[in-house]
Amino acid sequence: MKRTLLISLGTVSLILGALGAVLPLLPTVPFLLFSVCCYAKSSKRLHTWLLNTALYKQNLESYVQGKGMTARTKLRIMTAVTLMMALGWIMMSRVPVGRFILLGVWLFHVLYFIFGIRTLPENEGKVPITEAEEEF
Repeated sequence: MKRTLLISLGTVSLILGALGAVLPLLPTVPFLLFSVCCYAKSSKRLHTWLLNTALYKQNLESYVQGKGMTARTKLRIMTAVTLMMALGWIMMSRVPVGRFILLGVWLFHVLYFIFGIRTLPENEGKVPITEAEEEF
């Protein structure tokens, strides 16, 4: 039962992460990280498969290995989080304490991405695309 639930959650998260690679408002990295965790705890085969996909290699591999992220990836994540938090800010118009906490979380997030994660050159965080992948 637990294994089935983890595989299901990982798959839903993977689909959302894949959509996030295309849609600017949906974050990719958190969903892919969650998928990796779910698959690691439930299915060795799915976990290995996910680690070998171009989606994982282009968005997470360098970060997981401790190398950092490209400026483009960092900017994409910070933009998505800022837009989502702006929506939360608007919805908390009658909760000033909530807005203050949200502002603190957003500020921490931005500072962490600027100073806490190393910025890689654009070509270092990417996997070369093969001819077979270009056809899709």
